[in-house]
Amino acid sequence: MECDACRKRFYINASGAVACVIENSQGEILLARRAFDPAKGMLDLPGGFVNPDETAEDAVRREIMEELNLEIVSMQYIGSSNNHYLYGEMMYFTLDLGLKCLVTDFTNLRVADDVDGYLFLPPHRINLQEIGFASIRNILQLSIQNLKKNGNDDEYAQ
Repeated sequence: MECDACRKRFYINASGAVACVIENSQGEILLARRAFDPAKGMLDLPGGFVNPDETAEDAVRREIMEELNLEIVSMQYIGSSNNHYLYGEMMYFTLDLGLKCLVTDFTNLRVADDVDGYLFLPPHRINLQEIGFASIRNILQLSIQNLKKNGNDDEYAQ
């Protein structure tokens, strides 16, 4: 967009967000239930927006601590997906970065912030229609494809 008066240009850019694929020792994926709109009550991957002056890695650690009280040991990039996020009657465009995150201790797992609940599901039991955002479905599919490539021959999400 360009201002007619001063000719200054304004750009609509995507906001950065992180989505974390966390597995327990049985290979089940941790899904969060959304406490608020958009997509209240739907399943999601834990994560959230990247704050100004924050790296994606720092956002992962902060978001997972805020939402689930878990410490991330390591993370590996899976892929990205764009998203449209309607909040407060305003459309936000996001670039969701999917990261596979390692958690070794789930003892202190508790929900807080914008998470209302959680569940662990094996990849083949995840119903992608219960996931609130297309970008998160895409990241889950990328993650499951990576599992297939690594020799896990179970049935996968439909």
